[in-house]
Amino acid sequence: MIVTIDPLLSADELASARSLLAKASWSDGRITAGAQAALAKNNQQLAEGEQHLPSLRRLVMQALSHNAIFFAAALPLKILPPFFNRYAGAANTYGAHVDGAMRQAPDGSHVRTDLSATLFLSDPDSYDGGELQIDDTFGTHAIKLPAGSLVLYPSSSVHRVTPVTRGERVASFMFMQSMVRDAGRRRLLYEMDMALLQLRETIGETEAVVKLTGTYHNLLRQWADS
Repeated sequence: MIVTIDPLLSADELASARSLLAKASWSDGRITAGAQAALAKNNQQLAEGEQHLPSLRRLVMQALSHNAIFFAAALPLKILPPFFNRYAGAANTYGAHVDGAMRQAPDGSHVRTDLSATLFLSDPDSYDGGELQIDDTFGTHAIKLPAGSLVLYPSSSVHRVTPVTRGERVASFMFMQSMVRDAGRRRLLYEMDMALLQLRETIGETEAVVKLTGTYHNLLRQWADS
């Protein structure tokens, strides 16, 4: 399931992120890549010691915590602190790869990567190329969203970033472990949640809507780990 949130960041939040990124120093993007990904990865990234990284991470995490669509789609149990990358010049692409199944959190614990996300921070008209291409059973999806918008997709998907041939593409990327491990079950819960939202807006909290809401929570109670 591929879900877009347009926008995740408000105009003020986006401006704050850009201001911090303008002061930041970029490092080789392969610092967080696994063996397979390092062969395909050619971009830049904020290193863990970069002084503006904590503020950027707080900004993104706060936006995620306030977004109901993100919660409904991801049902997050753990979220790794967001990373930030840049594609431009000679460091302009990331070839086909699959995100590693386990990643280490700053406290030394491990997070299973059920879901990955990209938060676009550059205006799409300011650069050429740079599409996030995600392969799934229905084909390849090329995604290039407005600045401040996020796409959420399965970490198990083969995906890539096409070469940036003009300008620069700056984004945040992140990984999360869901309370509901099975992707098919997550999709069912998300679609039911969105349908219930529409029903509440159109017909209100009728007896049938209340019962369906109970079914949603009973399924979540059965399938979720915490």
